[in-house]
Amino acid sequence: MKVTLKDGSIKEYSGAKTVYEIACDISEGLGRAACAGEVDGKVVDLRTQITEDCTLNILTANDKDGLSTVRHTASHVMAEAVKRLYPDAKLAIGPSIENGFYYDFQCEPFSREDLDNIEKEMKKIIKEGKELKRFTLPRNEAIQFMKDRNEPFKVELIEDLPEDAEISFYEQGDFVDLCAGPHLMNTKGIKAFKLLSSSMAYWRGDEHREQLQRIYATAFSKKDELKAYLEHLEDIKKRDHNKLGREMELFTTVDVIGQGLPILLPKGVKMVMKLQRWIEDLEDKEWGYVRTKTPFMAKSDLYKISGHWDHYKDGMFVLGDEEKDKEVFALRPMTCPFQYYAYKNAQRSYRDLPYRMGETSTLFRNEDSGEMHGLTRVRQFTISEGHLVVRPDQAEEELKGCLDLANYCLSTLGLQDDVTYRLSKWDPNNKEKYLGDEEYWESTQNTIREVLKENGLPFVEAEGEAAFYGPKIDIQAKNVYGKEDTMITIQLDCAIAENFDMYYIDQNGDKIRPYIIHRTSIGCYERTLAWLIEKYAGLFPTWLCPEQVRVLPISEKYADYAEKVRKELARNDVDVTVDNRSEKIGFKIREARLAKVPYMLIVGQKEEEEGTVSVRSRYKGDEGQKPLDTFIDDICKEIRTKEIRKIEVQE
Repeated sequence: MKVTLKDGSIKEYSGAKTVYEIACDISEGLGRAACAGEVDGKVVDLRTQITEDCTLNILTANDKDGLSTVRHTASHVMAEAVKRLYPDAKLAIGPSIENGFYYDFQCEPFSREDLDNIEKEMKKIIKEGKELKRFTLPRNEAIQFMKDRNEPFKVELIEDLPEDAEISFYEQGDFVDLCAGPHLMNTKGIKAFKLLSSSMAYWRGDEHREQLQRIYATAFSKKDELKAYLEHLEDIKKRDHNKLGREMELFTTVDVIGQGLPILLPKGVKMVMKLQRWIEDLEDKEWGYVRTKTPFMAKSDLYKISGHWDHYKDGMFVLGDEEKDKEVFALRPMTCPFQYYAYKNAQRSYRDLPYRMGETSTLFRNEDSGEMHGLTRVRQFTISEGHLVVRPDQAEEELKGCLDLANYCLSTLGLQDDVTYRLSKWDPNNKEKYLGDEEYWESTQNTIREVLKENGLPFVEAEGEAAFYGPKIDIQAKNVYGKEDTMITIQLDCAIAENFDMYYIDQNGDKIRPYIIHRTSIGCYERTLAWLIEKYAGLFPTWLCPEQVRVLPISEKYADYAEKVRKELARNDVDVTVDNRSEKIGFKIREARLAKVPYMLIVGQKEEEEGTVSVRSRYKGDEGQKPLDTFIDDICKEIRTKEIRKIEVQE
């Protein structure tokens, strides 16, 4: 038997060997460090028998899948610790995830003190050095085995497996768990771990099923790696928009108003206004859009024509009852069917296309309560929405234009390096969810694929993520906790014009169905604001700041000059305030820094006499004295060009 290793060398054996035995044969050190194996590209347990020629890569905790094995084993240790401390707790599932692992239990909620006690028990189990052993059972025996242990969730999981499935378990002493593996050989392989938090979860993610308690945790092979990760988490907490945005008084939420219905406070409103005015001017003056303003609601008839009533009704806020009321309305979850009628208001020629409609749209979506989070997942939001009615021969070029506009917006905001691109496709196994046939979807998906390739953008493809009427380019980004959301979307729709009898007159006088591109240029303003808070930790580029300059008079004697400075700045459209409090200048400077104001202008006798200001900035610290006119010219240029200045000092 020939085993080809990662470096191309070959090991020959006369009989079967486990992955672990081969690792030890390569070197004792590798045997100690081994976590799992990769046989012909498939991750396997160290206990796996190699019986024929193959390629083999020994995985350690330095490899992603090796570290995942450490974390998966740690989840079993955590489950055993919970069962020791809370014998009546029922086991659900405990996978490794991107940054750690979790386990779900049916029991009472866990406090921080509970988590600390579970950690102590885990350390005892690890110190005991229990060997993990794998065994299998036939399906019926496996079901009975878990029934005897009074683990109903495990029984359900086994019952959902095929009759001929190999059902494997891992035991460590008296503790046994249903699991496919892989796992470490011994619990002593877990070197560093931490239980992070607990929360409520639903069994199988179904809000109608049992409520469970989930413990989130992480594990690493070295203590210094764990320490670095925990420090990273502390930084994340400081950047979390849900915390920082409230501290900066950008937004708030109120229970009696409702989940997913944030209130933007004056500073947050100012930031969104700046974004909105920029986008509207950009679209209308430079990209050839016309602007519409459409109703917030419509009769159900409109959504039935568009298909949203059949495909999206559960996500809508419906006003009325179809069985009782003559007319039923719904708040709009999107603007497209409204804008179609703006297009249809006049007969269009092929010369009128592309016809690009933009709208700053307030939309309403009935998101699940468990999905609500700060500004990123809300029930009412405002979006830079647009729909382009195009001739078929214009579709590809206009898609490129939409992508160029989106990337320009990302670049201007300094977010271009924080996104990934996804081609969102239909699910051919659920054709009833979509308009059009297989040929339609293959054609439209290929068009988008070619646009992404021609732009040189790396992208992934995801089945089942398309809109019901067409495929999409989804521009994705992750929040500070690693959760991915769609920030900007561009969709190709070659089907829905038929529903609305939309057409244009071609060169021959014939009526032709147009294609429609659904798109956003910056996406949802609330979600973008959340993204910016976390990206910049509140230290926004000057042009976006709700307060760009704070004037700090050294004493009350210079209040008049401070007001003169304020007026000159305000006259030049700079957002400026004056701190006239009877406080020492050092205190005022600290307060301005905590408020994350980009520029502080300190004024006293010398500044008043010379018509200057002493500039302190978050970028360079003390920038010295400047003539007021010079400072105004500099900051106006910075705002006009939307410059993102580098922070060179840490005060």
